[in-house]
Amino acid sequence: MAVHVPCRICWLVLLICVFIVNGEISSWNTKDFQRREHSLTKPYQGSGMGVPHWDFLGSTIVTNSHIRLTPDRQSKFGAIWNNVHCSSQNWELHIQFKVHGSGKALFGDGFAVWYTRERMQPGSVFGSIDRFVGLAVFLDTYSNHNGPHNHNHPYISAMISNGSLQYDHDTDGTHTQLAGCEAQFRNKNYDTYLAIRYERNLLTVSTDIDNKSGWKECFSVSGIKLPIGYYFGVSAATGDLADNHDVISIKFYDLDTDDGKNVDVGYHGLPEAQSMEPPRDRVDDSKGSYLLGNLTGWKLVVIIILLIIGIAVCAMVGIIIFQKQQENSRKRFY
Repeated sequence: MAVHVPCRICWLVLLICVFIVNGEISSWNTKDFQRREHSLTKPYQGSGMGVPHWDFLGSTIVTNSHIRLTPDRQSKFGAIWNNVHCSSQNWELHIQFKVHGSGKALFGDGFAVWYTRERMQPGSVFGSIDRFVGLAVFLDTYSNHNGPHNHNHPYISAMISNGSLQYDHDTDGTHTQLAGCEAQFRNKNYDTYLAIRYERNLLTVSTDIDNKSGWKECFSVSGIKLPIGYYFGVSAATGDLADNHDVISIKFYDLDTDDGKNVDVGYHGLPEAQSMEPPRDRVDDSKGSYLLGNLTGWKLVVIIILLIIGIAVCAMVGIIIFQKQQENSRKRFY
């Protein structure tokens, strides 16, 4: 009696045979894989009102579509922290986020992504503590930026601290940053992403904010030592200026390199950076020079044009008044 094997089984057997012949099964790439205990994706809620492996601070609220760290209101802060320490030596973190608000010219302050020894501690640095121990990547949107800079905002930068460095708000942290780049990620009508990759003492920060479905490197810094056993977090803050700071997803990938398979050989010292950008002298601007320092680009051109028009109008009015006076003086002699 003939046995009719279902077509699907035939195709499956054939496919397996092809893979075995080509050596695909034995060489299947398992180098990068996502770790759920450090990831955050929709739907967010687990049992009850909590989110597995994550804790919340401040004004943070969880919705069906996003986790809002701060609303578009003044003097708010919020944070979300992973409660499982990272045991991977080499890793990559992808954050899908959205920063948006009603402000057209003035907005702030921004948010930060953390890999630190401390967690769940509110503070003055984008909603988290100063003098932290670990890595911070700042996404600074404060449009009315502080001090003399050679860049515009929004601005992405990174900082490594062993607990002794202080983030200086008056200079937007430029004197302690590793590197940085401008990134216009605010008020986009499409998805925006940030990638932080740490592999073999190389820190690379990339963005996907142009709706091109590809990473664009922001900066890369070598000679970075990050210990295992720290925690990931995202925090945000508003001050006199405000924005909505939303986290849509966080995905953690373990980079299974040859020297990273045994977590016991991971680095356990304090965070280190072999180099950082040269410190910039802090300049305390007077009120007048501070205001002029913010008038850059097209704003300065508009101000200059308006001044020229104002001077021209005043000159014309002056000429007309002078001519009237001359006519009146001549009439008195006739």
